[in-house]
Amino acid sequence: MKKERWVVSAKRADFQAIADRFGIDPVIARLIRNRDVTGEKEIEEYLFGDLEQLHDPLLMKDMERAADLIAEKIREKKPIRIIGDYDIDGVTATYILLTGLKDLGADADVRIPDRIADGYGLNEHLVQFAADEGRDTIVTCDNGIAAGSQIRLAKELGMTVVVTDHHEVPFEEDENGERRYILPPADAVVNPKQKDCSYPFPGLCGAAVAWKLIQTMEAKAGIPKEHSFRFLEFVAIATIGDVMDLQGENRIFVKAGLRALHKTQNLGLQELIRVQGIEAENVTPYHIGFVLGPCINASGRLDTAEHSLKLLCAKTREEAAKLAGDLKDLNESRKELTRQGEAKAIELVETSPLQNDKVLVVYLPDCHESLAGIIAGRLREHFHKPSFVLTRSEEGVKGSGRSIEAYSMYEELCKCKELMTKFGGHPMAAGLSLAGEEMIEPFRRALNDNSMLTEEDFVEKVVIDVPMPITYITKNLIRQLSLLEPFGKGNTKPLFAQKGLTVLNYRIFGKNRNVVKVQLADAGGYQMDGVYFGEGEAFAAYVDAHPTLSVAYYPSIDTWNGRDKLQINIQSYF
Repeated sequence: MKKERWVVSAKRADFQAIADRFGIDPVIARLIRNRDVTGEKEIEEYLFGDLEQLHDPLLMKDMERAADLIAEKIREKKPIRIIGDYDIDGVTATYILLTGLKDLGADADVRIPDRIADGYGLNEHLVQFAADEGRDTIVTCDNGIAAGSQIRLAKELGMTVVVTDHHEVPFEEDENGERRYILPPADAVVNPKQKDCSYPFPGLCGAAVAWKLIQTMEAKAGIPKEHSFRFLEFVAIATIGDVMDLQGENRIFVKAGLRALHKTQNLGLQELIRVQGIEAENVTPYHIGFVLGPCINASGRLDTAEHSLKLLCAKTREEAAKLAGDLKDLNESRKELTRQGEAKAIELVETSPLQNDKVLVVYLPDCHESLAGIIAGRLREHFHKPSFVLTRSEEGVKGSGRSIEAYSMYEELCKCKELMTKFGGHPMAAGLSLAGEEMIEPFRRALNDNSMLTEEDFVEKVVIDVPMPITYITKNLIRQLSLLEPFGKGNTKPLFAQKGLTVLNYRIFGKNRNVVKVQLADAGGYQMDGVYFGEGEAFAAYVDAHPTLSVAYYPSIDTWNGRDKLQINIQSYF
């Protein structure tokens, strides 16, 4: 069993008063407080927030300027080049901008960078290409905030540039540790992460920022705001796919977007859902994050993201069906390559001194560079350490990292920026380039020498929301739990716990022996079924030696042959 540390969240509030005010169970009130939602207005929005609660896009710095600039270009019939990104957020943001601007009468086209040939975001080649083709204006989405030199070139070539992005603003530190933030010299920079931006919710994805721009332009054109809601399913897909915190506006986007997705009129999404064997009305955040989203991402990883954009833009069912099938096949290839890379990376760590490092840096020279981030994520899960996977590229070495809660990856990279030719990212994920293989060892050493991580940071923390006996579980409580959905980053699925449960019997199922059905009883003899998804044989061996369990669980209703039965989904045990 992997090492875990169970802690109980003990945030205080008058749970009974909250329960009485909102007509909910006190357990639900405690769960809301554990997610740092406090105050009557915030709780109301968390439970019942709808599209009326979305913030005014004009609160975002440069939003009005960006909208007016682009509207002027449309009136003057100036050609506009949209430059997006090759991941799910970039593709959906590009779709929103392209469709929205064309609906407003723009002469707009798109270039999505090729991951291998162009790298991430705007580069000099793409700027020069746009100028050579006579494009007057560049509008970026999901990139551009760190493209200072590239935008300078565009300005020298006489172009207008509007940046829409959501990534961290680059900064430099002086000798006193004071930060100076560096904005690109664009005509307008729309990014809620800017320090002097008054927008109340900076945690938007790139597609949401792009949508806010279209919403602003349509409002200025006298179009009812409801018309812009046609893009909400794409904002929801990007919000989940780019692993944004499901708080504030993001919860509203995902709730409304899922409702729209259940009845989607987009042929590409219809066919992608169909080839995966899902009913549209049953699509959940899980399907977006782990089934549909990876297919949209797959084209940008192993081919070109233009395929995914074409899918969303498909005008005939025949075209949509072919593209959806191609993306599904690409994703299957991606999964197999990922499995091979993950096995190799784990073996490299476990059979070398790397296993003693606080920050893992693994070099897989032949790994497809688009898979480095996924494999880094698997390494992080396996060892519960910050993990970087590097691979050989045309310019030297490229890599991606995935982090743990105690380690801000972007901040740590800033400490050794002189070793890299390029880097960027978030606290939990980052990308970087090195000049060559000779820089890998200095990079690994620097990260580990600078690291302040302790052994305790490497023990996975399991946060229990409520120690709750299984006798408290009812169908009504489970129904109320749905008020807290959608679950994901920043709004985790609640976790309950009870100790002293006796295992009466168990059965292992599944081709890979990874499903365990178990019957449990508490000290008073109250019985309930449970299900565990994981290593079945390891679970069985532990139960045979320890017939009394402590379990961390989530309650659910198991429906079989038209009958409902309460059960618990076991997440952890000891």
